[in-house]
Amino acid sequence: MRQLQIGFAAMLEQFHPTEAVALSAYAESRGFTGVMAADHFQPWVPAQGQSAFVWNVLAAVGERTTGDFGPGVTAPTFRWHPAMVAQASATLAAMYPGRHWLGLGSGEALNEHVVGGYWPEAPERINRMFEAIEIINKLFTASLAGKDTKHSGQYYKLESTRLWTMPEVAPQILVASGGPVTAKRAGKHTDGLITVGAPLQKVSLLINKFAEGAREAGKDPETMPKVLQLHLSWASTHEEALRNAMVEWPNGAMKFPKADIRSPFELEQMAKMVRPDDFEGRLVISEDPDVHRQYIQGFVDLGFDRIYLHNVGRNQREWIDVFGRDVLPRLAR
Repeated sequence: MRQLQIGFAAMLEQFHPTEAVALSAYAESRGFTGVMAADHFQPWVPAQGQSAFVWNVLAAVGERTTGDFGPGVTAPTFRWHPAMVAQASATLAAMYPGRHWLGLGSGEALNEHVVGGYWPEAPERINRMFEAIEIINKLFTASLAGKDTKHSGQYYKLESTRLWTMPEVAPQILVASGGPVTAKRAGKHTDGLITVGAPLQKVSLLINKFAEGAREAGKDPETMPKVLQLHLSWASTHEEALRNAMVEWPNGAMKFPKADIRSPFELEQMAKMVRPDDFEGRLVISEDPDVHRQYIQGFVDLGFDRIYLHNVGRNQREWIDVFGRDVLPRLAR
């Protein structure tokens, strides 16, 4: 059984990059094991206020910490050609051997429409992502063998080339999935699964579909990483925890797909309709660390071996101290 790791989610939508790096290092000093950094071109809502370039931040995280780290998640499909994502990831893995993983997703208009291209429906976005993963895998495999590779597919072309800077071992590719079909394809074609907190029944279905796909491809799902990003709101009082959720992370209460929304200002208008009850089942709001511990333990019991925690408030250091002392040591497989 894989060892349980609880990492820190560096939300670049909320924090200046120097603060995000400092918080990552501080979290590690208090027992967090790694860092998942958000890849956003824009914040969800204007109140969050930031959106730094994730690859710069990840390099700084690599310098300031000793644990694992990666983007949670990058879309290798619209702002980026997959070859550029492969190069960025391979470079980090060469600089920080054994620590960097590559988290990939199918993208959101909020971040991807800025280059002015066609924004397709979800099935095409997912197909584009898996073709991009094919290219990235080709580049990793061929480059490690000292060979060129090429690709001509439905959505992308790659002329004969290789990555000239490579680690000794290619980064693991983890794919974000919120649906069973994508989870099964991820099990077949990638190294691991990433998902976000949701009702346990839904998340259990994703894990089962991922395992089914892995077994169909002749892989053992028990050896493959299952990664969770979990949003929560903790503060010293319930009133402050609720305020933090309402002001800083209202997008966490929106019970509809947000992948087609193009502007933080659109989401800001939608956030006016958010009520405290809307967070029920989506984001735990409590001043009691043990309430959060029990919630996190439920996902550990489902089989997740890496969980990256995001406290939605600005009270990051206080939260890191409390969870490092009262929550992390009491979580167990």
